[in-house]
Parts: sequence; C-alpha cells; structure tokens
Amino acid sequence: MVVDDIADRRAAAQHAVAEHLRLTAAGRVDEWVELFAPDAVLEFPFAPAGVSPRVAGRDALIAHMRRFPETFDVEFVDLVFHETVDPSLVIAEFRSTGTARPTGKPYEQTCISVVRTDDDARITHYLDYWNPLVAIEALAPDDVTSGSDLSAPFGT
Repeated sequence: MVVDDIADRRAAAQHAVAEHLRLTAAGRVDEWVELFAPDAVLEFPFAPAGVSPRVAGRDALIAHMRRFPETFDVEFVDLVFHETVDPSLVIAEFRSTGTARPTGKPYEQTCISVVRTDDDARITHYLDYWNPLVAIEALAPDDVTSGSDLSAPFGT
C-alpha cells in the first residue's frame, strides 16, 4: 500500500502514530512492531541510566518493549497532531495517564513525539521526548530515597 496523495499520506502517518499509542497502551507488542519498518529507529533523547537511547530494527524494538505491559498500565489521551510541511512527518503531543504496575503509583506524563513514516505509512524513525524522572519516580518503591541511584527497569 503506497500512499500518494498528500492529504492521504498525512492521514496515514498520523494513523500510524495513533495506532502506536493504542497498541502500546494495550500491551500488544507483536502487533505494535508491525507499525515499524524493518530497519526503524526509536530514539529517547532523555533516556535514563539503564535504558538505551537508541533502538534499531524490529527485533530490538520487540526486546525493548516486551516488558512495557508488565511495567505500566497506561492510557494515552489528549492526542494532538501539529501539522507539518512534510506529510510523512508527524509531531504528536499527548499525555499518558495510569499506574506503574510494580508500585501502584500514578504515572502521569506529557510527551511529544517526532515521527517519520515511509511510503507505506510505516514508522521509520520515532523520536520520543518524555520525562524519565516521572517514570523513575513512579517505579521507585516508597522506601527508596530520591538521592538513590534510580534507573528504570524497562527497555534494553
């Protein structure tokens, strides 16, 4: 399925991002990875200690996301797309709301993602701007002080 028309291309790219959020929240990793091109790259500019700042290729993406469903129970809400000149480039702003499963603590996060898609509307590059301190705090047991060396137990 090659998308030609600019409006269709933009809609398909935005749909890929919306599906990414839906499948991530549902914990459907095997379906989620199909949204990505085989050599896709996922980058986390603010990755905390213990989380790779760059994940490349479907096998690595699956390995990276495999533990997400057991780590967080989230919904992604308030999704807003910011229009770009390039219809294959998506800038998405959204919130995650939910809990960290290991601690039961709230996990409330605001994110901005910059996503590129190919001619088949598969994600080729996903730049994920999220605040790792929010995740670390949600995952930290109550008896751990904020000065401790905390790293997130998800990702590779």
